[in-house]
Amino acid sequence: MSKSFEDARTLILAQVRPLAVERVDLLDAVGRAIAEPLDAGLDMPRFDNSAMDGYAVRAEDCQPGTVLPVIGYIPAGGRAEPALRPGCAVKIMTGAPLPPGADAVVPFEETDSGDAAVTIHGKVKAQDHIRFRGEDITAGQRVMEAGTTLRPAEISLLASFGCARVAVYGRPKVAILSTGDELVELGQPLTDETIINSNSWSLAAAVKEAGAEPVMLGIARDNLESLREKLTAGLTCDALITSAGVSAGDRDLVREVLEELGVQQLFWKIDIKPGRPTAFGMKGAVPVFSLPGNPVSSMITFEEFARPALLKMMGHRQVLKPLIKATLKQPVKKKPGRTHFMRVTVFAENGELVVASSGDQNTGILRTMLRANAIAILSAERERYEAGEEIQIHLLDQVTDLAN
Repeated sequence: MSKSFEDARTLILAQVRPLAVERVDLLDAVGRAIAEPLDAGLDMPRFDNSAMDGYAVRAEDCQPGTVLPVIGYIPAGGRAEPALRPGCAVKIMTGAPLPPGADAVVPFEETDSGDAAVTIHGKVKAQDHIRFRGEDITAGQRVMEAGTTLRPAEISLLASFGCARVAVYGRPKVAILSTGDELVELGQPLTDETIINSNSWSLAAAVKEAGAEPVMLGIARDNLESLREKLTAGLTCDALITSAGVSAGDRDLVREVLEELGVQQLFWKIDIKPGRPTAFGMKGAVPVFSLPGNPVSSMITFEEFARPALLKMMGHRQVLKPLIKATLKQPVKKKPGRTHFMRVTVFAENGELVVASSGDQNTGILRTMLRANAIAILSAERERYEAGEEIQIHLLDQVTDLAN
């Protein structure tokens, strides 16, 4: 039941569906996906207004050296009066409504800034420094599709339309379970034979970073009773992620218990490195990701498979990180037959993006993951990439330092 990288991810994304819609306060919607399209309820701007602090004028009245009497003042939030008479000017502030009769605004910097009268220093053209009604958005225009991620810009737009609450897709509760007799929890004493359960924390952090809600189930021991108890609890959540217990070892019982609990296993292995013993199944609408126990493999397989699925469950239209091209700093050799996920550092050099290995690619070397700011995706068919060759990568971080 081994799958290629592309087939495995396609199958996973075909299985999951967005969660139910809920309505939340505007600030609580940040980072979430809007659940319904948005049509503008009004024009933006709502009225013609000044783009600068200056003087509202008629362009035909203005030549360099022209002196115009100032007959009024309109602050931001003020009324568009008095109406502008021919041969006159009205002092106006940024955002203030344009008075009737005006067709241009002259910034203070292009005048002598007079109070009773103003001298125009330069040429003036009709429509200079005016923001016209509806020039940004017109009423009825589609401005947001369902599934759009609500960033600060989208929040600003919603607020501009008076939306105090917004319909968004739900956040999945994601159960996280580590397995193994060798594991101990944070704060428990270590012996020569035990390992701190760091996988639950890295996966919980990744789930939270993706915008979902982690539910820490703790550790299941390598016996059927413990696994049944923990996995049964995990299947009550919207998604379940396990680490370890799905390879070919005699004590790897996770798959057996999941099958007993009614999880339909859709694949067991993926032709990738690292992370080949990655399994995926469904229990009703609940996706179950069984990731490798190695911390590096666990993080990478979450990134490539679980994260996009969770984003789809949260209604996002964009669930895959964009692939970008970068130039290899040094040659790379790999065995054919598996897609390789190489931990790399991407940086700018002589005006182009360059990638270099972030260190030892052995999956037991966590520090290489710490140094990496991107993942290079190396084709299953290739055996060697040459220095100077372009490869495809995707960034790991939202904010990446690309300096040399």
